Amino acid sequence: MTTQADEVPIELIAEHVKKGQCILFLGAGVHYPPPQGSPYEYPEAHRPPLGRAFSESLAAKCNFAARFPKESTGSLQRVALYYESKFDRNALVGEVREAVLRGKRPSPVVSALARLNFPLVITTNYDQLFEAALRDANKTPVVSVYDKDGHAPTQDYPGNLDAQEPFVVKIHGDVQAPESIVITDEDYIQFVLRMSDKEPFNPVPLTFRYQFTRWPTLFVGYSLMDYNLRLLFKTLRWKIDAAKVPATYSVDLYPDPLILDVWHNRQRYVKFIAQDVWTFVPQLYRAITGEEMPK
Repeated sequence: MTTQADEVPIELIAEHVKKGQCILFLGAGVHYPPPQGSPYEYPEAHRPPLGRAFSESLAAKCNFAARFPKESTGSLQRVALYYESKFDRNALVGEVREAVLRGKRPSPVVSALARLNFPLVITTNYDQLFEAALRDANKTPVVSVYDKDGHAPTQDYPGNLDAQEPFVVKIHGDVQAPESIVITDEDYIQFVLRMSDKEPFNPVPLTFRYQFTRWPTLFVGYSLMDYNLRLLFKTLRWKIDAAKVPATYSVDLYPDPLILDVWHNRQRYVKFIAQDVWTFVPQLYRAITGEEMPK
């Protein structure tokens, strides 16, 4: 079993980004605090909570542990479903809004990625911090938000992709569109069902699915231990010959040995970069701009 990730020359990824030919797949891990000794700061008050912390907070508010004493309070999909059933959907979305909006700011990592030449970004984050960072960088994002019911055609990019007007696809919803949030078990089941919809109702815009077969993809802020992320990735690659899919890179300091063996060594889906985001993004920023990542 493979237990170590291969070395991936950062210059290789940098060249794709410089050309504006790399898809950024942005996850919640971009909100991690910098490690001890880092020259960067990201105060806790400015950070959205990560999934487990948010799940435990919800669990405490709905007394999940008393109702399900043998289950983990860190299972967000399950805890969120119970919270919703005990209170209501509006209350659940209100908790999400409070957690990811009030007083939150983009991290130096998010701000640096927003300055780089990514014309196409897909994210499972509910917050609007990356869009805010894009606007701070004098860019105008075009945002497509997941529609749970699929009654209207999926919003696609109007024209040719432009890194100054990047296309941000919010595949699990946006906090300002309560009906779009994918958080409970039932939401994820609905999302998987929607992935089989035909044009123009498929929840993943055609522009993304087309470029996914042409440009490399860079995962930042994810762990492929996340079952739902792997399911999404496999669905996007479904019935596409491996020879037609460009390289995929995943920044993950501690990739799971089993996932590493299956996804890297055997199936060659992903090349893992064993770094944390606070090490990788400054290196990528330096390789592209020749400057240090701003603090």
